[in-house]
Amino acid sequence: MGRLTGRTAIVTGGGGGLGSASARRLAEEGGQVVVADILLDRAQKVASEIRATGGDAIAMYLDLGDPDSIRKLIDDTLAHYGKLEIVFNNGADTRPEFLERDAGIREMDMEVWDHTFQVNTRGTMLMIKHSLPALIKSGDGAIINTSSGASLLGDLARSAYAASKAAVNTLTLYVAAQYGKQGVRCNVISPGMVPTETSRKSQPELIKAVTRHHLTPDLGDPEDIAAMVAFLASSDARFVTGQIMRVDGGVTKAFAHVADNRDQFEAYVAGGSWGE
Repeated sequence: MGRLTGRTAIVTGGGGGLGSASARRLAEEGGQVVVADILLDRAQKVASEIRATGGDAIAMYLDLGDPDSIRKLIDDTLAHYGKLEIVFNNGADTRPEFLERDAGIREMDMEVWDHTFQVNTRGTMLMIKHSLPALIKSGDGAIINTSSGASLLGDLARSAYAASKAAVNTLTLYVAAQYGKQGVRCNVISPGMVPTETSRKSQPELIKAVTRHHLTPDLGDPEDIAAMVAFLASSDARFVTGQIMRVDGGVTKAFAHVADNRDQFEAYVAGGSWGE
């Protein structure tokens, strides 16, 4: 531990599952963490828990749909800590009642489409835009953007969400190309399904079905994503930029029929004949 000692980080969406796990991990590694969220009470709870364990964290309000809110977050971070080296752009509008309206293209509600891009894509771009001067000044800046496996594969719903995250993938490549020589690295994490404790209890059959298609024994936890965030934020990743890091248990790296043929394959490995 201690790879991030003395480095200041902003985690957007820091009150949620992936964001809070990442904020805690960055603090455990010695970072000074700004936990930013539109739900300020959740951000305050996470920051308080970090401080209770000896870490350095504060909570700040952030509305990714409001450019003034984004500018204020950056300004207040610099006013409090005096510098900024790490930005983890994890915030997105993932309210279940909102995602339920994100359907197929023919049925697409333009309000859903526009709001999704306003928050997920424009909000991420503005976070990068306004943090770049401080990141460049640091001489060793790291930007980590959260994307989604939905941006790399086709699906039957959540078209706007997937397209907004695909735009984040491309944004990442352009930022890496434009500012790498000025000491700023930019990468994107594409998580696989990371179920919550609630969803594991309420949707066990869905979790079981999804797990079949992963190459790992189980689905991931928020801490698995947080481990990659900490790596990309640290000097251990000094030669890593412009990458889409799939932290997804291999679900996007095998043919769909692998899940259906696994029992047959394992029987063959155990000494049987293929096709029995």
